[in-house]
Amino acid sequence: MAWIYLFAAGLFEIGWAVGMKYTHGFTRLVPSLLTVASMAVSLGLLGLALKTLPLGTAYAIWTGIGTIGTVILGIVLFAEPADALRLACIGLIVAGILGLKLVSA
Repeated sequence: MAWIYLFAAGLFEIGWAVGMKYTHGFTRLVPSLLTVASMAVSLGLLGLALKTLPLGTAYAIWTGIGTIGTVILGIVLFAEPADALRLACIGLIVAGILGLKLVSA
């Protein structure tokens, strides 16, 4: 169950990272409220996952999921560059996440 919490926490991290772009410096009420709510849910789920998962592993995976998702949504939603080197670096993050999952039963 901890891995499910961790994965969901990563998804909510993506939500608040992307949501911050829509807040325009926290000057827009609805996007700001949704972003803050997503932050709270993400940290709450991370806290639940940390009850059983090692801190270093959970934190690295949480930030990795957030990083990968934010980069992908940046490419899709904001026309950020998707060059080969950038995608290769994302692949390295994916490999790191999978490696940490494999060594942390």
